[in-house]
Amino acid sequence: MPTDVLLARFLRELAPLGARAVWAHGSLAGGDYQEGRSDLDLIAVLREPPGLGSVRRVARAHRRLRAEPLAGRLHCSYVAPATLDDPARPHLTWAHGRLMRRPVTPVTRRELHDFGRVLSGEAPAGLLPEVPDARLRGFVVRDQRDYWRPAVDKARLWRQDIWVDLGLLTFARATVTLREGRLVTKREALEELRRLGAPEEVVADIERRRYPDTAPAPGTAPADGHRLAVRAELTRAYLGPAIDALVAAYG
Repeated sequence: MPTDVLLARFLRELAPLGARAVWAHGSLAGGDYQEGRSDLDLIAVLREPPGLGSVRRVARAHRRLRAEPLAGRLHCSYVAPATLDDPARPHLTWAHGRLMRRPVTPVTRRELHDFGRVLSGEAPAGLLPEVPDARLRGFVVRDQRDYWRPAVDKARLWRQDIWVDLGLLTFARATVTLREGRLVTKREALEELRRLGAPEEVVADIERRRYPDTAPAPGTAPADGHRLAVRAELTRAYLGPAIDALVAAYG
C-alpha cells in the first residue's frame, strides 16, 4: 500500500532528528482515509524546539520523499513539549511542498486525544495538554465566524471543489461539535449536511468526488462552466445564513 510505504520512509527520514513521537490525526487516524484523495496529517514531537539546523534537516527530509506517489499529500507540524501549551502558537510545518508556520488547533488537539494514531514513540496523552470543552467550542465558533463566513462573500472561491467541499463539511462538523461536543469524520459530515438541509445536488457532488466507490452514479449534468456557477451559488446561498444561525446560537 503506497501510504504505508510513504509513512515508513518518512519515519526513517525523521530518525536523525530523534523525535519523541510521531502522530497521525485527521482522516488517517479517524478511519475515513481515502488513499490518493485524503491528506496525511501528521505531528512530529521533537525533543527541543527546532533550531536552524533542524529546520534544514526537516526540509531535506521532505524533499527526499518527493519521488513517492503520495508525498505531496503528506503534511507535518514539528512541535516540542515546551511549546505545546498555547494552541495559538505557530509551529514549523511542511505542507503543500514548502515550509511554513501554523498552529496545532484545538480541533487537531482533540482529535489526537480522542483517536490519534501513534506512528512512533509516546502517546498524545503523555505530551499534549488536554483541550477543555469551552476552548474547543470557542475555537469552532471563531473559525466559522471569522474565517468561513467572510469567505462566503468571495464569489470567485466557490467555483473550486476544495472550497465547496471544505466549506460545507467544516460547517457540518462544527455543528455537531457545538451541539454534541464530539468530532465526526467527513463522511459522517455528509450525512449531517443532508439532515441540516444543505442542497442535495451539492452534497451528492461532494460524495461522488470524495467517495466514488459508494456514491450513487451522477445524472445528466449541464455544461461544466454553468454547473460550477450553479453549484457555487447554491453553496453560498445555503452556507452564509447557516453559519450566521450557528454563530448566533453558540457564539
